[in-house]
Amino acid sequence: MGLHSLFLSSQEYKRMSNKNQKVVLVTGGARRIGASIAEYFHLNGYRVIVHYRHSKQDAETLIKKLNERRDNFAAAISADLDNFDAYEKLIFDANAIWHRLDVLINNASTFFPTPVGKTNEHDWNLLLNSNLKAPFFLSQAAAPLLAKNNGNIINIVDTHANKKPMKNYPLYSCAKAGLAMLTQSLALELAPQIRVNAVAPGHVIWPENKNAFSDAEKKAIEAAVLLQKEISPMDIAQTAFFLAEQASITGQMISVDAGMLLSYL
Repeated sequence: MGLHSLFLSSQEYKRMSNKNQKVVLVTGGARRIGASIAEYFHLNGYRVIVHYRHSKQDAETLIKKLNERRDNFAAAISADLDNFDAYEKLIFDANAIWHRLDVLINNASTFFPTPVGKTNEHDWNLLLNSNLKAPFFLSQAAAPLLAKNNGNIINIVDTHANKKPMKNYPLYSCAKAGLAMLTQSLALELAPQIRVNAVAPGHVIWPENKNAFSDAEKKAIEAAVLLQKEISPMDIAQTAFFLAEQASITGQMISVDAGMLLSYL
């Protein structure tokens, strides 16, 4: 069975009532994992709002592609998640597009090394803002809207939050571990109207630019995990969609890491 056979047919889309179509907001949704999540939800009948900060061209290209598939099913919003004032405004602007919100996916993330002795407060703020602070305050702002439709929140964490910190990445590791605990805390606070879950990816898309791993590092990581492979972004997207649609799961985190948790990494 091909991947696209899992998606709704055009006839099924036509039978949908516009006012009943669910809406998902994906932070950091213009590129990489976020774009895969946005596209997968869109292929499965959701209206999609893609948040971006610097990736305007990528966001516009993705939105154009999605709206060519089905008109008025995708939109983009720019917001700087390092700016506290942006959190409530992002949720307000998202709700204003189709006047509903069913799923918030906290995917936006900053990633770079912060070795002890070479790290400053600016580094702390950058890593904690996107990986922990923004997910909390966006969830808080979105909660009244999500509650109307028994919606849910999905946090994209990191499999290292389940196991042990990454060498030279103490701030990122702590922020993602905090997001894992935040997932459980929000599930407790927002039940029964809103479910909150998380996906913990292994190495999906390798870091870029100055944070890039060497070929040797990539091969060592892949060789050490049980399935000896890199994870596909679509694996993360499908897991997020499963959690969005499974109405009896909350407070859980699913690791999609090719068995990294059981390896010796």
